Amino acid sequence: MSTATPVTKFASRPNSSPQPFYRGLRPGLSTTVGSKFLVALTGLALTAFVYSHMIGNLLLFRGPGALNDYAQFLKDHGALLWSARIGLLIAFVLHLALALRLKLRNQAARPTRYVHEATVQASWASRHMALTGLVILAFVIFHLLHYTFGLVQTGVNNTGQRVHFLELHDVHGQHDVYAMVINGFRDPWIVATYVIAQILLGLHLSHGIASVFQTLGWARPSVWPAIRAVGVTLAAVAMIGNSIMPLAVYFRMVGAEYVR
Repeated sequence: MSTATPVTKFASRPNSSPQPFYRGLRPGLSTTVGSKFLVALTGLALTAFVYSHMIGNLLLFRGPGALNDYAQFLKDHGALLWSARIGLLIAFVLHLALALRLKLRNQAARPTRYVHEATVQASWASRHMALTGLVILAFVIFHLLHYTFGLVQTGVNNTGQRVHFLELHDVHGQHDVYAMVINGFRDPWIVATYVIAQILLGLHLSHGIASVFQTLGWARPSVWPAIRAVGVTLAAVAMIGNSIMPLAVYFRMVGAEYVR
């Protein structure tokens, strides 16, 4: 009796070639859970930037030397500065795009509005995160046009001549960021724009900081009140810390020696 030799079939080997890094992000970008996780992580990165930026700007109260030296330090580390800027830009775009997509998905899943909305526990900030986020985006663009590119205003140098913001220099030849800030916040409309933007930022953070803990699974019911209190406190610190600078300049508490 003859026996047939079985034919062994070998499973094809998976493609071992390296895959582009962005393919690993696709599950997170496509699923609701993954999108929420990425919104939380990018929100943490952007929140950290808000506080680091605020701390640097508060050097205004130590005088022109401290603020101008800090600005020069950042300029001297241009590669690191631009890497941080690009990273923050990517985080900002991801955060906003994913948050808006999640909101649209929720609206599509419930196309008919409730006759009586039971939103007793939902704060105004939590229900308007998309709105405050878009306003913050508009403010960031305005802020860049104002102080980074100097396209919103002109400044006045030590001799009283009106010059471009980026042409202001101190006695050491450094960019006079202190004079730039003093000039910028002498305009009441500019001050009002900044203060309103910081109030909306504070409202955004008051809900966003706490929701990060919830998204990452760290918000047990027993500690949720404490987390909410931490979120509100940190949001208030950012709002007050960023608002006090334009108000102090406008009311001549800082920079009174700069005549305009």
